[in-house]
Amino acid sequence: MSKNFTDTDLNRSVGNLLRLGVILSVITSLIGFVKLFMEGFEMPKKYKLLEMGGSSEKVWSHFWTTLCKGEGMAIIQLGILLLIFTPLMRIIFALIGYLKEKDYTYVIISSIVLAIMAISFFTGYAH
Repeated sequence: MSKNFTDTDLNRSVGNLLRLGVILSVITSLIGFVKLFMEGFEMPKKYKLLEMGGSSEKVWSHFWTTLCKGEGMAIIQLGILLLIFTPLMRIIFALIGYLKEKDYTYVIISSIVLAIMAISFFTGYAH
């Protein structure tokens, strides 16, 4: 006999997901900071050097290349990405919970919010 999925179960699960996302983000960022300072990081003298410019493919390519090399700055960026994707995962998780509860009003609302977030993430449109 299976237990029914209740609002309390959903709230507890979503809370645990958010906690886990923040904890993973903090741990990842701290590892990145330690690695960055072990690499001998110095603040740049000219901030123009920080501008990567170009397309988003170049930015993502550079990110994955430096992350595979284990560079501290890329590990910090990964921690920030984990923090950014935590609320997105919360919406997906809640959407699944609402489907289990058969609460279709919240399924529609969560779907709309998820679509808006996905469009803004993938197109880079903020306003």
